[in-house]
Amino acid sequence: MTERRFEGRVAVITGAGRGLGQAYAELLASKGAKVVVNDNGSGLAGDGSDASVAQLAVNAIMAAGGEAVACTESVATPEGGKAIIEAALDSWGRIDILIHNAGNTRFDAFAEITYEEFRSVVDVHLLGAFNVTRPAFPLMRDGGYGRVVLTGSIGGIYSMPHVIAYAVSKSGMIGLNNIIAIEGAEHGIKSNMILPGALTRMAEGIDTSQFPEMGPELVAPVVGYLAHESCAVSAEIFAAIAGRVARIYVSETRGVYRPDWTIDDVATNLEAIRDPSDGWTLHPAKGAFFEHMNRSFEMARAGA
Repeated sequence: MTERRFEGRVAVITGAGRGLGQAYAELLASKGAKVVVNDNGSGLAGDGSDASVAQLAVNAIMAAGGEAVACTESVATPEGGKAIIEAALDSWGRIDILIHNAGNTRFDAFAEITYEEFRSVVDVHLLGAFNVTRPAFPLMRDGGYGRVVLTGSIGGIYSMPHVIAYAVSKSGMIGLNNIIAIEGAEHGIKSNMILPGALTRMAEGIDTSQFPEMGPELVAPVVGYLAHESCAVSAEIFAAIAGRVARIYVSETRGVYRPDWTIDDVATNLEAIRDPSDGWTLHPAKGAFFEHMNRSFEMARAGA
């Protein structure tokens, strides 16, 4: 079996100075990619900065024989996002791969979180994803090739208490992933999401003593595949946790058609409306939006 490598490819990885991002950067660099290690070295809540974080990761890559440069711009502003992409152009004249991994976190009850606290997380995760993909996309489009990997979370699918900003950011990124995949398809651009489960500094304060092995090295190969030219899928979401890799997707029930409805009709038919036995799983990159409409219209026309 031929080893999948990245010679000639330039990758930009945000939040690559530590944890998962560093594992991605080291893996791609070890396979021949030239890597922009982006990290402003902020604290877990997004406060402060430390330029040495990105540089130390670069030093480790170079010591292992790889090629990398550091970029300490923040993903939280459009100007920062543009500068991160320009770091790849300034160093190697191109960008082929973009992995948005930068993130911060905080725990706030929904009834108490302030707007500023909410934005401090959304700006890095969700708007940060837009801020780096927006300047990268036209370059990939014009070059006829691109691989984008966005970092979601099971917190954006199932969620848990006290992570409203994180949950909104990660679920919102699903739409961005779909758009990049759909609009990029004719230009050789594929976009997918990774929902990683790994013990990094984001697990601080959580009792992980009973957890199985959950190192970043168990997630990195999945991201490596999604970033590779041989990646066979787009607009998909993959979970990687404790050695388990799985696809997560949206599905809908077949539902119920009636020519008219009352509130009582909804209540009476609720079980049938929610029945998943004849569900539809539509692929975002394969016309799901219009297929959803067409199937719904067919039921209306058939009166069933």
